Amino acid sequence: MKQLSLVLSVIATLISGFLLIKHFSGNSKPAVVTGKEGVKPEEKPEFSIAYFDIDSLQGKYEFFKDALAQLKVKEESMNKELASLERSYQKKISEWQQKGSSMSQSEADAVQREYAQMQQNYQQRRLTLEQQLETLKMDYKKNIKNKIEDYLREFNKTKGYSYIISYEPELMFYKDTIYNITDQLIQGLNEAYKKK
Repeated sequence: MKQLSLVLSVIATLISGFLLIKHFSGNSKPAVVTGKEGVKPEEKPEFSIAYFDIDSLQGKYEFFKDALAQLKVKEESMNKELASLERSYQKKISEWQQKGSSMSQSEADAVQREYAQMQQNYQQRRLTLEQQLETLKMDYKKNIKNKIEDYLREFNKTKGYSYIISYEPELMFYKDTIYNITDQLIQGLNEAYKKK
């Protein structure tokens, strides 16, 4: 469902851009362009789109790789904690099973309550850890997106692209590699990351 809305928004953006170009190119009066310094009214700005390959970026951007490694460490830590908790509960259950029939009714009731509490504690801890991991993933994703946007803002000051989009195989069906800025983007992002 997310991809459908993304596809529709990209298509709407591209159609809007096409209609704007068509509208202004068919106009015999000089176009007045505001927002770009140094553009004279009789000059028409060039409309160009560049793209970068998101898969290549994910594979070669050092900050992304480091973030992924940190997430993996956090996930392994979460799994170890849950496994340890589960082992301690299993040990307790084994002790109860050994006592088995020698337990009184009140002891059996207490064991049932403790067992229910253990299950509840385990589920709550698992949920808390999963939420922490998901929050961390979202933070990294937002941070990476911000770094890319900040870099592209600076990068585009000298390039003059109207749009810079990410290429995803299911989203776009054709790309002209002359407009591929993936290598420049990866190089610039990695240099900025190394400086920090």
